[in-house]
Amino acid sequence: MKIERSRKPHGRLIRCPGGYRAYVPEPLPPPMDWSTGLVAALSAADRMVGRLAGVGRRLANPRLLIRPFVRREAVLSSRIEGTQTTLDEFLAAEAGAAVERSADDLHEVSNYVVALEYGVDRLRDLPLSLRLIRELHEKLMHGVRGGQATPGEFRRSQNWIGPAGCTLAGATFVPPPPDQLMGCLGAWEQFLHDNTFPPLVHAALAHSQFEAIHPFLDGNGRVGRLLITLLLIARGVLPSPLLYLSAFFEATREEYYARLTGVTERGEWEEWLVYFLNGAAGQAEDALDRIQRIDDLLKVWRENLAKAPSPLPQRAAELFAENPYWTVNRMAARLGVAFTTAQRAIDRLESAGVVLREGEAKRNRVYCARAILAILEEPTTVDKGRGGQRMVSRP
Repeated sequence: MKIERSRKPHGRLIRCPGGYRAYVPEPLPPPMDWSTGLVAALSAADRMVGRLAGVGRRLANPRLLIRPFVRREAVLSSRIEGTQTTLDEFLAAEAGAAVERSADDLHEVSNYVVALEYGVDRLRDLPLSLRLIRELHEKLMHGVRGGQATPGEFRRSQNWIGPAGCTLAGATFVPPPPDQLMGCLGAWEQFLHDNTFPPLVHAALAHSQFEAIHPFLDGNGRVGRLLITLLLIARGVLPSPLLYLSAFFEATREEYYARLTGVTERGEWEEWLVYFLNGAAGQAEDALDRIQRIDDLLKVWRENLAKAPSPLPQRAAELFAENPYWTVNRMAARLGVAFTTAQRAIDRLESAGVVLREGEAKRNRVYCARAILAILEEPTTVDKGRGGQRMVSRP
């Protein structure tokens, strides 16, 4: 079915007290043209995301591989907002190792992990809604910079987007004023429950509209990116949080903002959707590649450790896929064994070339599976090939 494409702004500018103008979006869904290019992008994205979901359903122990990907997304999503923490630092800190990164940066990334895992669990008894969005925001902003910006509450004052330190007069975008906010959010929530659109298109439309509404004083970008994964889980597309677009948005940051601006200023929905769908396809392919390589590595480790007199080294090796960093104390607690027993298991891994000892500390020793960390940290670059931008992992 062909729908005439709008080339009008998806909303209107209204003059507010103080003389500035704020943008108020029209309710979703927008008028769109289901062009050949858009249908092709949707087909490719559906195919790749479907493959990823199938792998996720077949994983014997999904937690082992999903857990590090959640951490990777938390680092990349927080980086878009200016946080400097690396994945290496965050995983090491979670394992109990000392890192030089500031506690504030680490806390912000940790909160993202908490919010995402909370949201996935909460979907079991609460639909994706304004209530859940507020709960996610409270988890995300608790005790961090910006935490004074009313965590878990929609804003009651005007916010804006622009260069650091700019005022309303110099803003590049001003979202709805407070007296229009709840009306916009009510219509947006209603669209969340509209299942007539393909799930990936649904997620793309909802994300764009959420960014235009900008309902919180801080943390909107991170909540908006969380929304994508949660919506796909709620729609039954993904069995668990396997697909993330933060790496794509970060690598194509200028185009990401340009496409969002194209929607609000010119109603360029097709361009936004093709961009989003190409990113989803590329990120699904990227995740499949990393999961397969980690799984292959685990198989090699199991074969090399099969003749060990105890099964503990194999169990310990699998935990290094969950987090490449472990201390002996934490490994002992996780395996439910004595410290000396855990140390012997890790010594076996070290002699097999699975892990390396980090540093020269005599106590609270830290070990790392560098091969796993390398796969997780491998940069993802943009390949401008067929059908627009895609994400391709580069060894």
